[in-house]
Amino acid sequence: MLTIGKFKLTPLNGGITHLDGGATFGAVPKPLWSKRYPVNDNNQVPLVTYPILIQSDESNMLIDAGVGNEKLDAKRMRNYGITFESDIVSELEKLNMTPADIDVVLMSHMHFDHALGLTTADGKSVFPKARIITTATEWEEMRHPNIRSKSTYWQMNYEGIEHQVETFEDELEVCPGITMIHTGGHSDGHSIIVIKDGGACAVHMGDLLPTTAHRNPLWVTAYDDYPMDSIFQKEELFEIFKKAWYVLYHDVNYFAVTFDGMNIAETMIRERKGHV
Repeated sequence: MLTIGKFKLTPLNGGITHLDGGATFGAVPKPLWSKRYPVNDNNQVPLVTYPILIQSDESNMLIDAGVGNEKLDAKRMRNYGITFESDIVSELEKLNMTPADIDVVLMSHMHFDHALGLTTADGKSVFPKARIITTATEWEEMRHPNIRSKSTYWQMNYEGIEHQVETFEDELEVCPGITMIHTGGHSDGHSIIVIKDGGACAVHMGDLLPTTAHRNPLWVTAYDDYPMDSIFQKEELFEIFKKAWYVLYHDVNYFAVTFDGMNIAETMIRERKGHV
């Protein structure tokens, strides 16, 4: 758990994928990235999908939604290397909570590995009482994907939640201390989440920073639709939020880190739970 003023941040196990290392690190040569991040014999890297629970006296929020349960056929399970599906419900139970206790879901973007967990296999909302917030750009592409993005924006991930979705354009203060900022880059509608209180700050960079190895602004994934935008955004954001904690959704080793230059200065290590 990470405490930012009045906010308590806790990672929840939303499932684990294994994706191609070359795609995950784009143009970066394997001899470089493989020194920084684990890879298996099939050239796949483990990428957890850990939504972040944000608790305060006022509300319970969740950043992104994991890979859900029983929504993918055997082919997709194999192609995406999913070895463990979402465990969010049981993890919430340990905190004496249920999905109905989630007031807001903040979506960095709506790619399948972030949005599958929004709905059940039979199309019902997993978080029935929550506002689901994303950018207007992301929501539009989710429902009307192009020839490239239709491989990750799926109808089954938004049918059943349309009535819960709220959108914004450039920036939205969700509540005092929590702000969503539209960045683009990884997707046209991608956003980050900034959490501030009591002089402390945490930034959820979404897939601009999928792993600690992507701290180098030039290290972007082959999945980024607008890689130059990702690079420029990372350069600017790392300069603005020099002292912040960076909260990670995909990194197999770390839940939150601070950076000293290009190196990890302090870390909060996430338990792997034996599923990687």
